Amino acid sequence: MNAYRAKPLRYPWPPMLYLTSILTAMLAGRIAQLPPIPSPFPFVLPSLGFAIAMLAVTLDIWAVRTLMQRQTAVLDSGCARYLVTCGPFRFSRNPIYLGYTLFTMALGLISGNSWFFIAAILSVTATRVIAIPSEERHLEARFGFDYETYRKRTRRWI
Repeated sequence: MNAYRAKPLRYPWPPMLYLTSILTAMLAGRIAQLPPIPSPFPFVLPSLGFAIAMLAVTLDIWAVRTLMQRQTAVLDSGCARYLVTCGPFRFSRNPIYLGYTLFTMALGLISGNSWFFIAAILSVTATRVIAIPSEERHLEARFGFDYETYRKRTRRWI
């Protein structure tokens, strides 16, 4: 297989999957509310949610900046020019998806809408099934042994 032709995805699915899940959770929260998350103090969960949201946004910005500095594709539909193993990619093979997931869960804590946690689980599952296998095939075809070594030493999520 030609590694340059083995693009990971034709369409950047993960951002759309997470956006769709967030919008669906918002709609579901209006139609059929789930029991709220219990908290001893009303400000604790929203404050925790804001902290997690800041962490998620920081992680995403760090990951995108690292990819741009290494002059490789940020969107899943582009061909990777370099195998990036520094920055947040030292700790996670998918730090951007991890950031999306954390942000979705943070919205649940901020809003008190439990549907966001269900949305996060569904988004992780859909990303795991739709996007990650083709991305990993692309990286394996493109970088071979180097990617195998990276994959063995770095966890997929955290």
